Amino acid sequence: MTRHTLSVLVEDQPGVLARISALFSRRGFNIESLAVGPTEVEGVSRITIVVAVEDQPLEQVTKQLNKLINVLKIVELEPESSVGRELVLVKVRADQETRSDVLQIADVFRAKVVDVALETVTMEITGSRDKTEALLRILEPFGIKELAQSGIVAIGRGPRSISDRALRPAERSA
Repeated sequence: MTRHTLSVLVEDQPGVLARISALFSRRGFNIESLAVGPTEVEGVSRITIVVAVEDQPLEQVTKQLNKLINVLKIVELEPESSVGRELVLVKVRADQETRSDVLQIADVFRAKVVDVALETVTMEITGSRDKTEALLRILEPFGIKELAQSGIVAIGRGPRSISDRALRPAERSA
């Protein structure tokens, strides 16, 4: 199976995310990552979906997504022509003996230390999935106490924007 990143522009309306995720669920596809947020266009949200499927079934799901009334545009973001990032907050055991090692690892990965307690250090790292996974592998022997991970957010490289041709809500109803 191949990992695909879809950027979906939708009207910011209740129930849109539920209908989209249900479409993947009915097909038996597991969404690996899901992130939703507003765009530069008022009333339009961007949903970034990462799913591992074969090309043919994904094309069928994309066609079905396009039929949903609140979906404005769908683009598959290729890794070489897009930038994707995720945010990870990780709380690691770090007593007096190991604290300097944990802080040094954070520095190497350019992770930001956001909380220090007597027995733990909490850090924030933003980056590609490879970078965040590498940091977590290195921190694992220290003992990861807690982990919170956002979904991947992604955008195409260069001057073009997928919302260039997505109409503003007022223009669609005219």
